[in-house]
This record gives sequence, C-alpha cells and structure tokens, in this order.
Amino acid sequence: MRRLLPLVLILLASLSSRAQVWDNLFSDSLGTDAETQVLALKVDATAFFRDNEYDGSKLTNGYTLPGVRLRPVLTYNPISQIHLELGAYAIFYDGARKYPNYAYHDIATWKGNQYSRGSHALPFFRAEARLRSLTLVLGDIYGAQNHRLIYPLFNPELSLSADPEMGFQLQLDRKRIHLDAWLDWQSYIYELDTHQEAFTVGGNAEIRWNADKGRVRWTTPVQLLIQHRGGEQDTTQLGVQTVANASLGLRLDLDPHRHVLSHVRAEANALVSYQQSGHLWPFQAGYATHASAQLTLWQSLCLAAGYVGAPKQYANLFSNPFLGTLSTVDDALQLRGIHTAYLRADYTYAFTRDYKLGADFELLTAHSRALSETKFSFGVYLRVTPSFKLKTFKR
Repeated sequence: MRRLLPLVLILLASLSSRAQVWDNLFSDSLGTDAETQVLALKVDATAFFRDNEYDGSKLTNGYTLPGVRLRPVLTYNPISQIHLELGAYAIFYDGARKYPNYAYHDIATWKGNQYSRGSHALPFFRAEARLRSLTLVLGDIYGAQNHRLIYPLFNPELSLSADPEMGFQLQLDRKRIHLDAWLDWQSYIYELDTHQEAFTVGGNAEIRWNADKGRVRWTTPVQLLIQHRGGEQDTTQLGVQTVANASLGLRLDLDPHRHVLSHVRAEANALVSYQQSGHLWPFQAGYATHASAQLTLWQSLCLAAGYVGAPKQYANLFSNPFLGTLSTVDDALQLRGIHTAYLRADYTYAFTRDYKLGADFELLTAHSRALSETKFSFGVYLRVTPSFKLKTFKR
C-alpha cells in the first residue's frame, strides 16, 4: 500500500496544494481598487484556534495556536493609482504574557533578546502605486498567502505566526502572465549588533497558456525563494549563509459550472533545494516531486490529496517539516529520502464579503527507512474586515 499510494495520487493529478480556506480568508486584494479621496478606517481581525497533533514526531514538535491577529489601519487613495495605509499590527496568543521582539519563523538563531509584554505589536505602513498593469508596493507588502506559493514551498499556517513581510514588491498582472516578485527584509542590523542581517527574495511567475479558453485553463507556475543571512556589519561567527528553494510545475484548472462540483484543480511540480553558502543544511542540494488533486464542492467545501517525494534529500525554507528530509527536533536524524502523503478538507462560509468563517482538517503520513508517522492537524478561523468612512474630501 505504501508503494501504491504515491502512484494513485499522481494518477489523480495534483492539488495546487494551497488550501482554499487560507486563500479565501487570508488573501487580500490590491488597495488601488478602493474609492479615491476617502479617508477610511479598516479593521482587519482574525480569531483563530489551530492545533497540530504531532506528538512523538521525529520531524517536528506539535503545538497549538489559539489567539487573535489584529490590524487596524487608516486607508487613503489620493488618486486612483496611489494607495496608502498607516496603522498597527498585533498578535495575541491566549495565555501568553510576553513575546520575542522578532516572532518570525526560523528566526531563533538571529533574533534579538528583547521581549515585549501583553502582545507582539508592530507599526504598519504600506505605500502602493499602480502603473497600468504593474503595481509597486513599499513598506508592508502583500505577503504570505498573497504570494500564491505551493504547499511544499510555504506553509499557510505562517499567516497566524509570522510577522508581516516588509520591504519591496512588484506585481505584474497581464492576460498571459502574473508575476509577483518581492524582497522581505526580516532582520535589520546596526553596527555591533549581535545578530545577522537576513532577508528573503521571492518570485512567482504564472504563465497562462490559454487564459481566454473558458472552462479549461493550463498554467505553468515558476516559483523561487532565496534567503540570505550575513551582512557587512555582521559581528557574529556564523558567516554568510544563503539557501534557496525553487519549483517548476504544470497546473490544470477546470470549471464545470455545476451546482455540486464547482472547480477541479490538478498540479505537478519539480522541486529543488540548494545551499549556495553556509552550513544551515547538512547537504548542498536536493530535489523532490510534488503531485496533488483538489475538488471544490458547492463553492465552499474543498477536498484535496497530495504527495511529496524526495528520493535522497530535500530541505524547505518555509514549509511543513513533514515535506522535507530535515528534522527540526533532532539534528542527528539524517533521513535518506522521504515520502509524504496528505489529505485535506476545508470549508469556508462567507456571511458577507467582509465576514468569513473557515475550518480545515489535514492528515499527514510520512515514511522513510528511519521513520513511519501519521499525524493530523485542524483549525477554526473567523476573519472580519469592516471598513468605516471617516471623511470624504472634495475633488
């Protein structure tokens, strides 16, 4: 059965393993689409409870995320091509009393020692300019789920735990291509700082082969993530470290326009990991394959199955540890290949455009010569994004 399962999943095709509930609840539209000459208050709040039952896993620890994510901002579009946001971002975990000043994923080796109390809060500022089909974003960019990265490259759960991405972003949206390129500056250093500078460069290009063909659409997604740590002001002994993930895939989307079966998606990807410098990973390069299948029923219920296989070794920067050969709890564990299958069900209910409820369940089963594990996770989420007009200026 273990040998047959990957073959069955590949024959099913493949899920663009981006769970629909995360897309529906945690993706944002560009601000330049908003009404001009209006000063408004937008309150973006998400209450969530997510439980990862990974007890006893050799790959990663289990944990629970109960809390609230809050982002109140003032928004203003002086003209149709310019969008501005100013406010704050905060996250509260139930029962927590203090938070690291840097709460980004995989930041433990270079975070500051200072802590904030009560909540983890940051200022929020976004400046957005649209030049025809090209959009430039400075400050807090449209990150996380907005990048449309596949599951083997990015774990959507980071929307509940990671700081907003900050830096510079370019988005190009044309009939035949969608391009999202960004630089996320995760750790800034001054002279004599005791941690490393760190930033991530990312890109996602989706080539649309027949965007105007209606029900059946073919797309080639090309995705890249590069993280660099070091800097000219670096006083640590860690040295320069640069690691990367990349993927090339083929995606099929089918819209049957049926009452029950709303959407079908199939996707297959080739993945590589590469360590250009440093010693974050115990190997230089690795590769894996990914395949999955997704059905959307009644516009709200999504059922998905997927498979990630690495015959020798593969490391991921921001995805679930079950989808790679590196353990986050045991450095001595050196896996020679891994085969992971996952099943997912998620449901989204939209009360209105600004009030949405979602829930998901995921079953993961990972096998290699050194381990055989089956774990699960589930979550419930409520996101509200009401906007209140404060003042309309004369044109």
